[in-house]
Amino acid sequence: MKKILVVDDAKVIRMIIRQILTRNGFEIAGEAGNGREALEKYKELRPDAVTMDIVMPEVDGIQGLKEIIAFDKQAKVVMISAIDQRDSLVESLRHGAADYVVKPFEDDRMVAAIKNIFAKKQEDTVGSRQ
Repeated sequence: MKKILVVDDAKVIRMIIRQILTRNGFEIAGEAGNGREALEKYKELRPDAVTMDIVMPEVDGIQGLKEIIAFDKQAKVVMISAIDQRDSLVESLRHGAADYVVKPFEDDRMVAAIKNIFAKKQEDTVGSRQ
């Protein structure tokens, strides 16, 4: 079972994401409220993937993403943003985000984003063996 770290400053959003993912066969490794906590939890829990909100206090999601990728180049991070944060989404993809989900998100879009990053990983592995 894939373990996911859920990062969002809003406790209610973390709860919604947790419910969506657990209903769809994922395990929640832990939660964090900003990018700094996200890096600490990532190092401690070694999740298979991270959902990362972009706008958070103290350390935002893009900085959190950069720090996690600097720590682990193979990290799988799905960014979550509001529709008006297109520039931030583009920047996060440039810095190594695996995918993104736009709020308000549909349950199936969140699940698809997580499943897609694991499917990509398998394709990359299969492709490199040939």
